[in-house]
Amino acid sequence: MNITCDKSKLLEGINIVLKAVSNKSTMEILDCIVIETKNNIIKLIANDLQIGIETVIEGEITEEGSVAVGAKVFSEIIRKLSSDKVNIKANKNYSLSISCGKAKFNIAVKSAEEFPFLPQICKENKIVISQFTLKEIIRQTVFSISDNENTKVMTGELFEIHGSELKIVSLDGHRISIRKIILKASYEDVSVIIPGKTLNEIVKILTGGRDDEVNIFFTDKHVLFEFGNTIVLSRLIEGEYYKIDKMLSSDYETKVTVNKREMLDCIDRTTLLIKESEKKPVIIDVKDNSIGFAINSSIGSMDEEIDADKEGKDILIGFNPKFLIDALKVIDEEEITMYMINPKAPCFIRNKEETYIYLILPVNFNI
Repeated sequence: MNITCDKSKLLEGINIVLKAVSNKSTMEILDCIVIETKNNIIKLIANDLQIGIETVIEGEITEEGSVAVGAKVFSEIIRKLSSDKVNIKANKNYSLSISCGKAKFNIAVKSAEEFPFLPQICKENKIVISQFTLKEIIRQTVFSISDNENTKVMTGELFEIHGSELKIVSLDGHRISIRKIILKASYEDVSVIIPGKTLNEIVKILTGGRDDEVNIFFTDKHVLFEFGNTIVLSRLIEGEYYKIDKMLSSDYETKVTVNKREMLDCIDRTTLLIKESEKKPVIIDVKDNSIGFAINSSIGSMDEEIDADKEGKDILIGFNPKFLIDALKVIDEEEITMYMINPKAPCFIRNKEETYIYLILPVNFNI
């Protein structure tokens, strides 16, 4: 194998596939990136057996072939080269020559035959969505997945398609995030759980263009994202997702509408008085024309009021401030509406169309 390419294009491709390089595996081959040249295409590949990424880069091919090179050392070498053109040549003695300007490296490599290439999947059941939309709906929900591997389904997001509606759900036992969007076409019904790790990496790779599309293919065990010169293949999480509809309610005793930015800034200020080791709630006091926020910790105390429109009963209720901040940050509207029943029942933040719903459980507090 012998190729020449621009450093910037090569580094861009490396940064994409690095997201699928294993950090914990006992299999050394999973620490590698495969460089494969075939049919006049230069492809970079990484696979940690849960998520696999392939991307095509531009370059000149003098000799076709493939090689598996240690991802860490290879990426660092390319990153620190000073010239634009990079020549990469695989030698017969399982070494790789890297030349750029006056710099020359020679590093050990492995045979690509040892590498677990991405499986070929049937590309039949798919949806099409813009990169911008996919990136946004993941960003607006993925923060409420769980990191507890004992509840595996909570470590992923439910992607549910019915006709032209796509619904994404995440939950961690303390909160639920739901986003709904209407796709440009109708599709077969789909209900799968995609790992949060996969979705977080997808967000980092997507450019986010409104006119750039992503094809998403579903099988019984895998999901494949195809966009630009890149494909991302991930295993699905097996199991049945929670019956979310049973957890949602339209009942409320208190409805309060407030400026989102003012509320977000106010809650953010309360966190200045919370140590990481402390779990202090922000206490929300809803009255006729205002909503108050108070915190009392070992550092000190604070209280602040902002204007609000209330319907129904007054209520005094406590929340983990982080959960409120996470939800408010991803809502684009200037005003938000909260629905509450009592200090021990879930609070709902949702719009009239219910294109977003955030359920947050309250916490106990002492006045």
